[in-house]
Amino acid sequence: MTTTHHRRLALIDMGTNTFHLLIVELPEERHAEPQVLMRTKVGVRLGEGGISKGEITPQAFARALHTLQAFQEEIELHQVTDVRATATSAVRVARNGSELVQAIFEQTGIRVEVIPGEREAELIAKGVRQAVPLGDERNLIVDIGGGSVEFIIADEATIFWKQSFEIGAQRLLDMFFPDPSGVMSAAAVAAEQAHLSVVLAPLVAAIEEFQPVAVVGASGSFDSLADMQLGQLRTEAELPPCTDLAMSSFQNSYRQLLSSTHEERKAIPGILPMRADMLVVASVLFDFVLGVSGITRIRTSAFALKEGLLAEMMK
Repeated sequence: MTTTHHRRLALIDMGTNTFHLLIVELPEERHAEPQVLMRTKVGVRLGEGGISKGEITPQAFARALHTLQAFQEEIELHQVTDVRATATSAVRVARNGSELVQAIFEQTGIRVEVIPGEREAELIAKGVRQAVPLGDERNLIVDIGGGSVEFIIADEATIFWKQSFEIGAQRLLDMFFPDPSGVMSAAAVAAEQAHLSVVLAPLVAAIEEFQPVAVVGASGSFDSLADMQLGQLRTEAELPPCTDLAMSSFQNSYRQLLSSTHEERKAIPGILPMRADMLVVASVLFDFVLGVSGITRIRTSAFALKEGLLAEMMK
């Protein structure tokens, strides 16, 4: 009896807040779907304490290495044949980002590719298309990361516009909510909105030009908003690819986030404790986007960058 060796891929997305690992087995037939063997995420908080200073702190550096070593064990366990690892905003801008990439390679043999924001946006769009049927309507895809935020206006076939902004939730937290143990003040909310209206002028212009009719929110913050709507925290594997997020649900969640302290936020059903504070500033940002676009139809996508990479590799 001979065993056939299937190609197994591991995709690693090293985000500023969360590291993701996706392990799939590629099908023999060209058009079959890859089989997911493992899907997991770890809250590494790579940007905590240092992203606004342009460095990865020693603690965050150690957490990142530790996580990649754990990922490497899973990769060996699953007899993976190909590994693709990408790093985004935190590693892109940190003075010691290349040291981390080097240390990861020396200790795990994993080669990390640091990708620019434009490439990140493109991969996110490809990932979202695997989860959400965009059809021939123009959708505004929003991915609020810990370090950067990507906006893409696209339908099923075409990307009309895309841009990455270094205004992720960890940066916004550092700027506008430095003591997230309490309630975010109205003044801080107004300050964040004022900042966004300056920085996101290109987005406002693009919305005007391309007139998207719906919004798709991808990854972390939106997984949390979908979980809050359900009132239940789900694992990476339990999330459906696409969720309809009621406008009323977002508004309720937003009000609740704005009126609660850190301890109260952590206790809200559906919230991952490590995301509790970032979710406040991320929701202010999302509320700003809904305001400038006038869009009321919201869907969330559980797929983002790593699924985009997979889709690209399957082509």
